[in-house]
Amino acid sequence: MKRTILLMAIAVTAVHTAQAQYATYNHDSPKQNQITVMETGTGAFTPEIYYTLLHNKYKKTAAAKNKLSFRTLAGVNLYNQTDEAEAIDSALVKRAAVEALNVADRQVDLAWLAEGDKVDGQMERFRRNIDRILQCGGTPDERERWEEYYQVYRCAVSATRDAYMPNAQRKKEYLRISEDVARQNETLVLFLARKQNAALTAALLDAEGAQPVDKGSILRGAMERWNESRYAVRGSQTDGGSGGDDGDGEETVERN
Repeated sequence: MKRTILLMAIAVTAVHTAQAQYATYNHDSPKQNQITVMETGTGAFTPEIYYTLLHNKYKKTAAAKNKLSFRTLAGVNLYNQTDEAEAIDSALVKRAAVEALNVADRQVDLAWLAEGDKVDGQMERFRRNIDRILQCGGTPDERERWEEYYQVYRCAVSATRDAYMPNAQRKKEYLRISEDVARQNETLVLFLARKQNAALTAALLDAEGAQPVDKGSILRGAMERWNESRYAVRGSQTDGGSGGDDGDGEETVERN
């Protein structure tokens, strides 16, 4: 019984396989003609009446727009682009060599070796002057403000050292930072001088105000100067009067 069922299943499978193979090789002449016209531009569309009524525009241009002509034209164009492709390849190779040099120039910070001491010197002087703010009479807020300036320049130096730029541009940036720090340092020195002068002036005024005022000595000095002036005036008046008494009192008039 089982053997009979197995044989029947094999027979049914064979029938379906035969039908599938038959359907696969079923020839369709209109489709073949359409594909032939599309691919090579040869042949004719069938049925004629169908394409004339429903696809007349496509029928007129299909042969001229076949894929074979486009493939041939594309191959010719690609062949003509060989010289251009070689020129592009040569340009890219040269550009790659230049970029390799640029990468090497950007990876080694030679500018810092040349200008680093100058920048560090300016930053160190700026740092010392900031530390003198409180000693010269400045406030903590003023010191904090100048400290922020210092941190800005430190950040600029770090960003320049980490940046991907050529050494020529990096050197310019270092020189700009050094000049800016020098200008800020000069401004800070003037600020410190003004603060220190103000503190010294205040100290002198406080010292003068602390000394006691001897009003008696001031009064005696004024009286002595007044007496000396009075005696001097009286003596000059006495000398003038005696000189006038020595004359005889006669007047003479010249006559012409």
